[in-house]
Amino acid sequence: MSDPATPAEIPYTVRRSTRARRVRVNVHPHAGVEVVLPARAPERAAAAAVSELRPWIERRLGEARDALAQAERALAERAGSLPYLGRHLELVPQSGRTRVHRSGERLLVPGGDARPALERFYRRAARAEIAARLDHATALAGTSYSGLDIRGQRTRWASCSANGRMSFNWRLLLAPERILDYVVWHEVCHLQILDHSPRFWALVERYCPDYREDRDWLRRNGATLVLRPPRL
Repeated sequence: MSDPATPAEIPYTVRRSTRARRVRVNVHPHAGVEVVLPARAPERAAAAAVSELRPWIERRLGEARDALAQAERALAERAGSLPYLGRHLELVPQSGRTRVHRSGERLLVPGGDARPALERFYRRAARAEIAARLDHATALAGTSYSGLDIRGQRTRWASCSANGRMSFNWRLLLAPERILDYVVWHEVCHLQILDHSPRFWALVERYCPDYREDRDWLRRNGATLVLRPPRL
């Protein structure tokens, strides 16, 4: 029989990274706790990191739960609409429609469960919104990228590969516009510096002086960026 005074173990997953120089612990609103290990680090380093960082992990998990509750309240308040880069677009169901179409501040959507069609719409819109921002940012920075993927990652908002291929989460369109702009610049800066060293953050700050506020907003509110339209 276990001791009731013994705290429950925190479940976590382990991901190894050839780019990681140290053990890193991430807390994701949807995927939970992830430990990133350098390629040659022993497996026990993950358990040690989770144990050492337990108070911080529990605090971040609590913040994620609070953010999800906040999202539920916000969704109830704006029933019949969805966020789009800081705006709220009214959902207008139309019988027989299979594809979402935007008309001004309205989204014409299929009746019933419109979520699959809405996700397809947001994915299409994300490619257009992000490609334009990437082209503008790389032109200003004097760099270039090799390709763009739009995905629905559970644990990442964006990434930049060593060969310059960009990947962005379509759910960023559910955030305010400045948050998307920050994430774009974050990845554009990775075209020059792949790590998260002080030199990298200094480069981000050159293009986004208020990046800390945007980064913190995403950490606090990332759990609220979910597509939960009402059944129409």
